[in-house]
Amino acid sequence: MDRSRALEELSLRIENENIIKHSLAVEAIMRKLAAHFNEDDNLWGITGLVHDIDYERIEGKMELHGKMGGDILEGLDADETIVYAVRAHNPMNGLPRRRKIDKALYCADPMAGLIIACALILPEKKLKNVDTKFILNRFNDKGFARGANREQIASCSELGLTLEEFASISLEALKEISDQLGL
Repeated sequence: MDRSRALEELSLRIENENIIKHSLAVEAIMRKLAAHFNEDDNLWGITGLVHDIDYERIEGKMELHGKMGGDILEGLDADETIVYAVRAHNPMNGLPRRRKIDKALYCADPMAGLIIACALILPEKKLKNVDTKFILNRFNDKGFARGANREQIASCSELGLTLEEFASISLEALKEISDQLGL
């Protein structure tokens, strides 16, 4: 599955523009992490792009999230590595995160949300005004962006990254696509 088809399939299944933007953000972080680890940036990017392909279909039943996404992706003949990572990114599915790509998606998903939330609380609502220190301060504020699971974000250590390194790589990735995100 190439990127244009992945985006088309995502767009056919997701109407909420914020979920599309979140998917683009996770894709950007995954591509940047792939480059950092000398991995296949296309494979990693597509994985990030389609990780929530089932989000509107599960109708709030989070125990189905990732399972249904994996089924959809299997039906589209997506690479098995993508299918598994999508299934494993939801801890409710109980699948071990075996590969780097699985671990990267698991921590990139909430990090995208945290960084976007950081930008949105600023008066200008622009990523250019966010820095790594600001992200780390917000990370430590448990009342901020409660949906951004701190334990998942901190699992970046499983990739050999400090929280500061991960935040910096992720922020750089999102700044590169800030126009697509409207931030």
